[in-house]
Amino acid sequence: MSTRLNWLRAAVLGANDGIVSTAGLVVGVAGATGDRGTLLTAGLAGLLAGSMSMAAGEYVSVSTQRASEKAALALERRELREQPDAELDELAGLLEARGLSASVAREAAQQLTEKDALRAHARVELGINPDELMNPWHAAWASFLAFTAGALLPLLAMVLPGAGWRVPVTVVSVLVALVITGWVSARLGQSPVRGAVVRNVVGGALAMAVTYGVGALLGAVGV
Repeated sequence: MSTRLNWLRAAVLGANDGIVSTAGLVVGVAGATGDRGTLLTAGLAGLLAGSMSMAAGEYVSVSTQRASEKAALALERRELREQPDAELDELAGLLEARGLSASVAREAAQQLTEKDALRAHARVELGINPDELMNPWHAAWASFLAFTAGALLPLLAMVLPGAGWRVPVTVVSVLVALVITGWVSARLGQSPVRGAVVRNVVGGALAMAVTYGVGALLGAVGV
């Protein structure tokens, strides 16, 4: 259950990144030009670059984490094979440190060891669930899709309306979306909703304001 919640929260945050980064890009370009083709090209380029970057970064990160976890499990497996008594004492000590009495910790350690020693040490000592090692490809695709889904909102909001409505529609759509993603991420993380929403909206609004200002300035000077 906790793994699913982490995945869902990561997806929401990935979509949030897609919304903010793409909104900043297309609003900035809109400050310099109202040409629909230019806006679409810039938005698609930002969407693809951002989604690929997110996917690659997530793949590398999860691959590194997975390799570290597998190495730790391999070391634990060897220690259990070579020095089982010492590992039993270690497990009992860890359980005792968590609040069990010495006798209960010893009994629990023995029972856990008899059932599945590696799993017991992985969970208690390493904080790893051997059955839930993250798949880097799954993580990469999830990040790619989440970012893409988020990026499509500001892109479509910018290129579909008429010239006079593009920026207002995009800004309003993005701010509403940021309220939603801020609320969802706060609920999933069991943190205060108001602060998360305010930070999300203010950050997105500031990003759009800055990029629009830069775009308008560059457009005015003909750069």
